[in-house]
Amino acid sequence: MFETGIEGHYALVDGKKLRYGYTTGTCAAAAAKGAALLLLTGRAPAAVQIHTPKGIDLTLPMEEAKREGNAARCAVRKFSGDDPDVTDGALIVATASVSAAPGVHVDGGEGVGRVTKPGLKVPVGEAAINPGPRSMIERAVQEALEETEPVLGLDVVISVPEGAALAQKTFNPRLGILGGISILGTSGIVEPMSEEALIDSIRLEIRQRKALGETRLILAPGNYGTDFLRDTLGVSEDRIVKISNYVGRALDAAAEAGFAEVLLAGHIGKLVKLSGGIMNTHSREGDGRAELMAAWALKAGADGDTARSILACVTTDEMLCILREKGLLAPAMELMAQGIDLYVNARVKGLLTVGVLVFSDGSGPLCATAAAKRWVETSLKAKEKEL
Repeated sequence: MFETGIEGHYALVDGKKLRYGYTTGTCAAAAAKGAALLLLTGRAPAAVQIHTPKGIDLTLPMEEAKREGNAARCAVRKFSGDDPDVTDGALIVATASVSAAPGVHVDGGEGVGRVTKPGLKVPVGEAAINPGPRSMIERAVQEALEETEPVLGLDVVISVPEGAALAQKTFNPRLGILGGISILGTSGIVEPMSEEALIDSIRLEIRQRKALGETRLILAPGNYGTDFLRDTLGVSEDRIVKISNYVGRALDAAAEAGFAEVLLAGHIGKLVKLSGGIMNTHSREGDGRAELMAAWALKAGADGDTARSILACVTTDEMLCILREKGLLAPAMELMAQGIDLYVNARVKGLLTVGVLVFSDGSGPLCATAAAKRWVETSLKAKEKEL
């Protein structure tokens, strides 16, 4: 088996050793270096060496290497390790040709998206090859030039034959990157289950919402929140940024982007945690759903037996049933909303106004913070005027 140099590099996630991989940017750089060497020497390299920003040196094999008239083409197969990346196994292709202009000129071809909206790291109209990978490609080609007879310049086109289809499984269509995938990878290495990679995607989409001129950022943890906002307030899905469990980090990103107002809507199973200051709602970061629901029930006037019944529940829907039976649902939810308001505003430190809407599948809307109530009233009045 060919040794690339990624072997032996692992991330420890939930007690399991998960293999590292290498990014589309690293593959593009290796393919570009191979294509440049083939073009300028006439010899097809079996593999090329790449130094990644992560500090891991790789030797990546060429799956394809051939001359095409006055150009040379090489391809590298993407390997994502144990990360669930949709581009795993995709062929990343580079075509090199001599340029009359000095330097190395990188562009995207088939299956590499084009940027159509502002707010990204790449200007509108250019190929979606991020600055980090672009630098890697240029550096790799420059290394090839140093090993061969000098030429004035080289044109390098990166393509991904499966890119257009793969892009439909990514954030690209939402971000206005059309026609294919992005060439990504700040470190050059894929780290399995990287939360930072997902948070970076969320931060990027938030910045783009601001660049598109939106004044109020609308957030939802996932599909439940998106459906609720669409069906209740008529919010278009393309205006909603899905943030998974990362409420605190999304609010930080909203403040960094310069938003003055944020509206967050989500299921009580996640958002009840905000009332206890838990800003990452994944269960491994902190649960406390029953404990918090019991606390708000007690504050609303529940007795000890009711609180103990709530603590024995598995789902928030069960807890809501108990509160409803005891006639405590409305006051407990109002108190919970006040708790949520306290903690989200403590998180943003007065930099913006945050409104939070909480619902459940069985009960519909449950509560809203003060800012959310104002926005809901305004939205409903606007809908009535339309009718």
